[in-house]
Amino acid sequence: MEKKSAFLSAMKAVTVVGMVGLVACQSNESIPLVYDVENTGAGYALPVMPTVENLPVIKELPDALEGVKDFSDWSRRRSEIAAMIQHYGIGQKPAVNKEEQVKARMSGDTLIVDVTANGETLTLSSVISYPSEGEAPYPLMIGTSNISLPRDMFQSRPIATMTYRESQVNSYSQFFRRDGKTRGDYEFDRLYPELKDNGAYSEWAWGLSRLIDGLQLLGSEVTKIDTEHIGVTGCSYAGKMALFCGAFDERVALTIAQEPGGGGAAAWRVSHLMTEVESLERTDYNWFMESMRDNFKGENVYRLPYDHHELCAMVFPRALLLLGNPDYQWLADSAMQVSAEAAHKVWERFGVGDRMAWDIIGGHGHCQLHESQRPIVESFIDRFLMGKEEEEK
Repeated sequence: MEKKSAFLSAMKAVTVVGMVGLVACQSNESIPLVYDVENTGAGYALPVMPTVENLPVIKELPDALEGVKDFSDWSRRRSEIAAMIQHYGIGQKPAVNKEEQVKARMSGDTLIVDVTANGETLTLSSVISYPSEGEAPYPLMIGTSNISLPRDMFQSRPIATMTYRESQVNSYSQFFRRDGKTRGDYEFDRLYPELKDNGAYSEWAWGLSRLIDGLQLLGSEVTKIDTEHIGVTGCSYAGKMALFCGAFDERVALTIAQEPGGGGAAAWRVSHLMTEVESLERTDYNWFMESMRDNFKGENVYRLPYDHHELCAMVFPRALLLLGNPDYQWLADSAMQVSAEAAHKVWERFGVGDRMAWDIIGGHGHCQLHESQRPIVESFIDRFLMGKEEEEK
């Protein structure tokens, strides 16, 4: 009950004023800004996953840094968190050997990637919009479904952009089921029919990683893209998608999740205590495994061995910016506030707290950036896509 009181206090605070979580601290140059592989923890054995009835009741947010004594322990801990999120929440993001299973080519400015698994091939394509200034290779911002951030932020800088059309993997029409298809009938399912119970977010994250595979395979001389400076952003359901994509691929240098709502950065344990928000019981179960609702609804949410502050923490040590809008109650931004504060402790622990921030403010439309949020967004773009070294003060 003490923790419930603390959660509710945080909710009340965040719905009154917009808040920015930004800690200025000396960056530790030994902590990488990005990696050249999708998953540095791929070699670790998967942890044992207890059945729901054998999971302990955890009223407080689980410790994201459990077992972490120094930075060398983080890759293992991150792999444990990833395994739990996949096993209990979204389903498996299957590993791919890019040298053997992925082929890529450019057709004009269009990146085309063919991925083969189990005798089936899925083709992804995306047009790259190149800047009119600067010199290649260019940083790249990928929009999940779309880029809702003001386009002038990229057009005024030598940054390339592209849109990840997630419907090429698992159609957004799965949400409305207008096309007559049901779970298990989409492009991803041809390659992995055994994963038909997956939620869309594991599959969408898989697809974005295959585009990055293609960029790496072709190289900057062909694509004109600097693969050390790739960002991903999206808003609302696509804000969740951007967060999952950035969390599950360590080649993404900057993740900007705009108004991701419940199931994104918001902690399930906190939204459980709220009404009229996207909680674990009220989210869309085309996006998550239906077994998550069956297993963790009601008070069983406290048996969930992870929470979404740990999804956010998976982005560490790379850059993460969360943007909220408390005018839209459904987004559960109070729960995102609690989650952001808990996740930020991971960056702080290793002296790079200025790589993660959040800004929650109302007074603007859904997916319409508030003018007061522009400085922090542009700062993260300049630092983590453009590679500028100026530190936030």
